[in-house]
Amino acid sequence: ISDSLTSPSLLPTHSPPPGLAAALDECMEAMNSFLCNHFDESLEKLQPRTKESMYHALVYATILEMQAMMTFEHEDIVQAGQTMKEAQEICQRWVWGAHRRWGWGWDSGIGVGVAGTGEVELHAEVCYAECLLQRAALTFLQDENMVNFLKGGIKVRSSYLIYRELSSFIQSSHCTAGAAHVHLEGGVALGIGAFNLTLSLFPPRILKLLEFAGFSGDKDYGLQQLHEGATTLNLRALLCTMLLLCYYTFLTFILGRPVVRWGGAIFLFFAGRIEEIKGNISEAIGRFEAGCSAQQAWKQFHHMCYWELMWCYAYKGMWKMAYFYADLLSKENRWSKAMYVYMKAAFLSMLPPEEPRPFGESEVELFRQVSSFKQKIAGKSPPTEKFAIRKARRYKGSRPVPLLVPALEMMYMWNGFTVLGKQRELLEGTLETLTRAEKRLQESPGNRIEYQMDDRCLLLLLKGLCMKHLQSPAEAEACFSAVEKRLRYDHYLVPNALLELSLLHLAQGRSEEAVPLLRRARWGPATRGGGCCNNVRPMVGTFPEAPAGISQNALGC
Repeated sequence: ISDSLTSPSLLPTHSPPPGLAAALDECMEAMNSFLCNHFDESLEKLQPRTKESMYHALVYATILEMQAMMTFEHEDIVQAGQTMKEAQEICQRWVWGAHRRWGWGWDSGIGVGVAGTGEVELHAEVCYAECLLQRAALTFLQDENMVNFLKGGIKVRSSYLIYRELSSFIQSSHCTAGAAHVHLEGGVALGIGAFNLTLSLFPPRILKLLEFAGFSGDKDYGLQQLHEGATTLNLRALLCTMLLLCYYTFLTFILGRPVVRWGGAIFLFFAGRIEEIKGNISEAIGRFEAGCSAQQAWKQFHHMCYWELMWCYAYKGMWKMAYFYADLLSKENRWSKAMYVYMKAAFLSMLPPEEPRPFGESEVELFRQVSSFKQKIAGKSPPTEKFAIRKARRYKGSRPVPLLVPALEMMYMWNGFTVLGKQRELLEGTLETLTRAEKRLQESPGNRIEYQMDDRCLLLLLKGLCMKHLQSPAEAEACFSAVEKRLRYDHYLVPNALLELSLLHLAQGRSEEAVPLLRRARWGPATRGGGCCNNVRPMVGTFPEAPAGISQNALGC
């Protein structure tokens, strides 16, 4: 907390504070309305007391930030940032009041760890830390210059220090449990859990630097904290649950217990995601469609379902239906228009040349538009957009050279073959598509010579994945081993082929052969755009854990 707290406008008023227990009860009721898809009603319950109650202000701002994250509209981001800043000021008033009453110093920025700390002030501290963290997220989302990026980093560090000291304090003998202590513990569990889990996902070398700077990145401890926060009746239980669901259904494909059977759009979405991961594509489509039907107030929740529906139909090879959802996203959502337009073009290019295109659109024209939708988040273009723009360059000239299977290639980038591997029927259909593409490559005219080797190696990589999941390891190994190093554009294919070959060896118990391949995949000769390690599966998906008996150090990771 900065010295700006001495501003008279931030000093606490002489009127008694709103009852903490009553405020928490009202906020819990508002969160329940949110879970039941009554989004506007939830905000209406919170808004009247956002100028006096730190919890009303925080929850109100959190809901607006969730909306801004989904719409990606500049106006929504600005409004959420301003509302979160006002919530932070409300928290500062109570912290400042505690500083004045107990005579705390300013060295650490917070007063925890001092005997006699009031319960309200502790809640103000955890709310303040949460405001800092969420404001940092909005800063990274909105601002592209380095100054603002550094400001966001400072907010993150301040938030982390507060959470860490609060965690130590509530476990000490100085802290007495009040009526609202479970909500305080839930807030600390959310912060400590989120920091540890997020930091543990960083590359080990970066994590060591962060640990040197005082951060902690223990995945197991982070998951434990989030589980504790999610399984107790507290205000942050929803946020802890959502973080866990995001981790289990997106960052890994490890399935825990079934999702709680609530009818809220959020949990219908995660229920669909779990069915999708299991390979139950038809069931997943039903869940996502139910999520869209559950509410109409926030269309942004529909967009999350549209994205997954797009992939579900792509897994089935129903390219027109996949195109339909990509088209909806390109028109309604601002997160990554370059990716949506690329996927529209990719799905159309999978159709036979003689088949009419929906709405009379042309994949050539769509591919040519991709680069015009490039954007930056936290000062950098998303890797998915960079990849799509690079692939779409083949359509820039007067004589475009068509991509062979762009939808399947992007499916691999998003780890979709792990889903395909759960259904033999889907794999066989994908293999047929690759066989037809291979035939077209052999019969293609001379203008494809420049890309001949790249296209051939892509087909080999994808065919090898199909063979691997069809339990034909010898054929899969032959495909992965045949990927050439003499590539002109798609340099990522070599390290990815090495990665897949090493995973194949690990599955067969051939660890002594797998480890050198993993090292080559990471430390192989530098290529255009960076070394091999920078090109291995750059998109969202699962990077497998080291099998038992093989340490991360042994893999060179």
